[in-house]
This record gives sequence, C-alpha cells and structure tokens, in this order.
Amino acid sequence: MPVDESGRGKAVFIPFTLPGEKVEAELTEVRQGFARAKLSEINTASPSRVEPPCPYFFKCGGCQHQIAEYPQQLEWKRDVLVETLQRTAKIKLEQEVHLVPSQPYKYRNRTRLKVQSSPEFAIGYYRFGTNELLAVEACPISSPLIQSALAAMWSVGRKGIDSQGLREVQFFADHSDRRLLVEFYCGSDADVPKLKPFAEALRAQLGEIVGVTIFPRGVPADDEDRPAESTANQNIRKTTIGQDSLTYETRHGEFQVSAGSFFQTNRFLIDDLVDTAIGGATGRTALDLYAGTGLFSAPLAKRFDRVLAVEIAPSSFGDLQHNVPPNVKSIQSTTEQYLHNAGKRSGLDLVVLDPPRSGMGERIARLLGQTQVPRITYVSCDPATLARDVRVLATAGYSIESVHLVDMFPQTFHMETVVQLTR
Repeated sequence: MPVDESGRGKAVFIPFTLPGEKVEAELTEVRQGFARAKLSEINTASPSRVEPPCPYFFKCGGCQHQIAEYPQQLEWKRDVLVETLQRTAKIKLEQEVHLVPSQPYKYRNRTRLKVQSSPEFAIGYYRFGTNELLAVEACPISSPLIQSALAAMWSVGRKGIDSQGLREVQFFADHSDRRLLVEFYCGSDADVPKLKPFAEALRAQLGEIVGVTIFPRGVPADDEDRPAESTANQNIRKTTIGQDSLTYETRHGEFQVSAGSFFQTNRFLIDDLVDTAIGGATGRTALDLYAGTGLFSAPLAKRFDRVLAVEIAPSSFGDLQHNVPPNVKSIQSTTEQYLHNAGKRSGLDLVVLDPPRSGMGERIARLLGQTQVPRITYVSCDPATLARDVRVLATAGYSIESVHLVDMFPQTFHMETVVQLTR
C-alpha cells in the first residue's frame, strides 16, 4: 500500500478488506494515532472472501461483512468482543465464548429506511460514510415480506402520490412473515392528513400490511429499534390507518407488539436469545429491566414466583401489561429511577437487563451492584458499553460465569452478547 511519511507507523483502516489480504489503497485521512484509506486494488485475496449478493454492498452503509464467509464473520465478532472486554473492562476471559449463529440472510423482521419525497421519490439507506441517500430496491438481509413491502413502497411512490414530509419508513413483519406493520416518521414539513392517501395506497398495494401508523416530527431515531430511556417517555400523538399492532408468536408465548414498541430484530434467533438469557434459572423473584414488550418477563414468570418488569416507553409498557401473566408486576419507570427508589433491595434471585446500545451507564451499574442480587444476565447489543458496565459490576464483586455471542445481525459489525454474572 503506497503511503507518504505522515502515514507510516500508523494503523490504517481500509474498508472492504479482509485480514491477510495484500492490497493497494489511497490514503484519505491521517490522524495522530491512525489513518484511513480507500481500497484501490486487491493483489492477494483472502480465502474467506466471497462475492457479496447485494448489488448495493460497496455503496450502502448498512452492511460491512458481506464480502466474507459467514463463519469468518463470527470469528471476527468473537475476537472483537474478547479484545473489548480485556481493553475496557480489564477482564481477560477464561471462558469460551459460545457462538449462536443465524441464517445469514433474510433474517430481519424489522427494517428502517430513509425516504426522499423530492425532486423525485426514493427510498433507501445512507450511502457508505455519508448522510446522502442511496436509493435501493432490494435488501437481502430483510425478510421476504419486507422485500415485498419495499417494492410496494416504490410502486406507490412512482405513482406520484404525495409523500411530502415523510422522512423514514419502518417495516415490521410477524413471526410467520405474513403480516406487516408499517411506521411512517415525519419531518417538520409534514402535513400528516396529507400522508393518509399514501398510506392507504400502500395498504392497497400489499394486502399483508395490517396497518400504517404515522408518527409526527420529534420521534427519536431508532437504536436497533429501541430509543434511549432519556427520550422514551414521550406520549406521542400518532395517526393509524388500520391496525396499530400485530401478534408475534414465539416458543414462549404470544406477544402483542404495537407501532413504536421495541421487539428483537432477528426472526430466526428470538427463541435462542430468550433460552440463552434465561437458561435454567428458577427462584422466587426476578427483576427484568428495560423489559420492552415482555419478551423475557413472560418466560421468567413460568420459572419464578414473582417477576418485576420495568419499562418506561408508553407503547412498549402498554404491550408489556397485555403480554405478561398475573405474577408479573409491570412498573413504568426508568431503570435508574426504579433502582434508586428500591435501594439495596433484598430477596432478588436474578436480574435480566436488555438496555439500548448506550448501555446502563456507570450510575445505573453502581445502583444495580448495590442490590447484591446473586445473578445478573446482561443482554447487550454493543461490546463497548457492555465492557464499560461490566467493569463497574466487577468492582461490586461480580464475575463473569458465561458469555454467549448470539449473532442477531449477520453481515454487519453489530453483535448481541449475553453475559451471565454471579457473586
């Protein structure tokens, strides 16, 4: 790789390359500790390199790993997780990281895309490394029904039906991939009543759409479909054409999921995630923090005499109340408020928490450590914030018992981790 003197001796990050490859690249940015470069040519390819099936891969910012065989992707994620725990939490894992693989494509039951209304209609993702829209007409990691919804959206948009003010659309398919909820997210220039014809035309175009909900401006951007608690407690006025919820079936029960509620994204691994998080745990009292629609609370209720389920977002909380049995007490509160008010709660046998990508944060982690609960299951979608929080829990006397990498997001660098901690 040709570099000038300013780039020598630095780590150089080159997108779309694999470990062990020999490449030619052009430096695009040089900073104090590292540099960035643009791939020009591959001289020696990795044996793990494959042709990406998505025609938008090298342009789209959604996926990063389609050029690598799927087993290699899992190995990279495991290495990143181990290195992050060691660097940030100062924990050198002695345990094996258990890998839970997914089907590598068509796995997403929820897909969110950007929408452009003018000068002409377009729908897609951000172009790699930019905030510029890349129009796409296919997304191989999304379910077949969502692919059909994407095609239907293009069809309606090309008919010239007014979509002014529509900024994003989210498709959510049920367990069978036969029913679909659609969510419209608007900008400041949106006139919600004028978007109703577009929503009605979309439902007419694709009969599997059970409802379209239009959210006004100010709705937080999704964080793998879950907003941070600081913005979640918003009673948002919304307009719905058709149904505003659907039923999602799992091995552990049926869950009502409303427009705006959080639910896990990989349709092939939801049951595996729940089984991994709960394992064979039993006892008198379990606490489910960031409970969402009750995905963990409901199965915990079959193993514990009593479950306390804490959720702040109004939509998810309404679904939680609907989905859980009588031995679950649903509590609408932020996690920090709940733990602060609970104090050094005794009598807990297990805490399960599944926070947004931002994690708990040090204050909440310290409060959780003060509960002195003997077992904690931390479900995380970001290794950096996981490591930060685990370091705080380690100072409270907790140690890692097991680590599972549940690959909820194939073809991307995102990962879901389930860490069991004990004291």
